[in-house]
Amino acid sequence: MRIGLLQFAPRWGAPKFNRQKIGDRLAQHTADLWVMPELAVTGYVFCSVEEVSELAEPVPDGATCQFLAHLSHQSQSTLICGLIEKDGGRFFNSAVAYSSGRFIGRYRKIHLFSDEKFWFAPGDEPPPVLNIGSARIGILICFDWLFPEMARSLALRGAQIIAHPANLILPYCQDAMLVRSLENRLYTATANRIGSEVRPGKAPLTFTGKSQVTAPNGQRIGQLSTDREEVLVLDIDPASADDKQFTPRNDIFQDRRPELYPLEKIS
Repeated sequence: MRIGLLQFAPRWGAPKFNRQKIGDRLAQHTADLWVMPELAVTGYVFCSVEEVSELAEPVPDGATCQFLAHLSHQSQSTLICGLIEKDGGRFFNSAVAYSSGRFIGRYRKIHLFSDEKFWFAPGDEPPPVLNIGSARIGILICFDWLFPEMARSLALRGAQIIAHPANLILPYCQDAMLVRSLENRLYTATANRIGSEVRPGKAPLTFTGKSQVTAPNGQRIGQLSTDREEVLVLDIDPASADDKQFTPRNDIFQDRRPELYPLEKIS
C-alpha cells in the first residue's frame, strides 16, 4: 500500500484556511493512507478555554469531519487528521479517521503534554486498531510516543501501522520511534508540523518537522525536512509487520514473560 504524510504549518485559528490547504496538497498526490498533524486545522497554542471552545467541533458531525468524509470519498483513501473535539462541556485533543467517505474511528489523546492539561480532558478510551482491508492501523497522538505501553498494546492487538499525528517541539521523538518500530516490529508514520506559534503571554513554540515513516526492522525509510511544507509518499508492505521473528529462535511476542514483569512499586 502507499502511505502519505502531510507536513505543513497550520494557520492559527483558521480551520477553513487549513482545510483548504490540506485539500489542495492531497489533490497533488495519491496514497491509500494519509496521516496529517495533530490539531491540523486549528493550531496548537491556546490562551483561554473560550478559544478552545470556539475552535472545537463535534465528532463526527463537525465541519472538519464533513470535509474529511468528502475528501476521503473523492480520493478513495483513508485519512487520519487531528482536531479539537467537543463532547458536551469537555474538549479533547483528538484524531479522526475516515475511509472512502465513512467515519471509521476516533482517538482522544491520553497523555496530555504541558499546557494541554489546561484545555483538554485526557482521553477516556483505548486507542483504536482500525482494519481498512489493506492494513490494520493503530492511532497515537504526539506525546503518547513517550509511553511504550501504548505502542506495545496496539501491536499486541494486531496493528501493522501506527499513525502518529504530532506537534513535536522536543528533539527526541523521531529517533524514539525507531525503537517503537523495532521493539514491536511494525511501521510508524509520524506526521509532524513545522513553523512557530507566538501567542499573547505565551513563550514562542517552534515545531521540529522531520515527519517520517519507520519500518519493522527499526529503520527510517523516509523523512522530511525540519522547516518546509512537504509531502512524503512511499510504498510499504503492511503484512511484513505480522512477522514478529527477531532471530531464528526468537519471536518478540512468544518470548514475552508478562507474568514476570511485576508492576508493584517497591517501597
